[in-house]
Amino acid sequence: MISRRFAILALLVLLRIGGTPYALEPGEALDDPVLEARARDISKELRCLVCQNQSIDDSSAALARDLRLLVRERLKAGDGDSEVIAFIVARYGAYVRLKPPFDPSTYALWFGPPAVLVIALLVVFRATRRPRPSPLPLDADERRRIDALRDDSP
Repeated sequence: MISRRFAILALLVLLRIGGTPYALEPGEALDDPVLEARARDISKELRCLVCQNQSIDDSSAALARDLRLLVRERLKAGDGDSEVIAFIVARYGAYVRLKPPFDPSTYALWFGPPAVLVIALLVVFRATRRPRPSPLPLDADERRRIDALRDDSP
């Protein structure tokens, strides 16, 4: 039993240590730790256009590597973080940002899901709160037919 626990613990430790590897190659890192930290922060905000669901910081695609190098070049040239992001967006379009900006062209992305949820909740609320129609009372002819059916049953 102890060996099984040890094996499970070892597996968990290995999984935790493994984690998500960063795709940053040793030759890409800047010598200045402050600039490198800024480059990493910017890289986490930009989408890999090949992988599409990873940041360029996490992706090992060639285009992601080129974008990481471009970010570092712009930072070394003295650009600010927002200027670097604006440069990349101007080159590749707004889709390159992992978190879309809050502007009129992206309002549907920001307000669409909550609006659909509210509409769905209203539909469910109205459907459950709708009064059920009460049955109409039976007239004399209907009552006689029901009584006749009851009398004929075995």
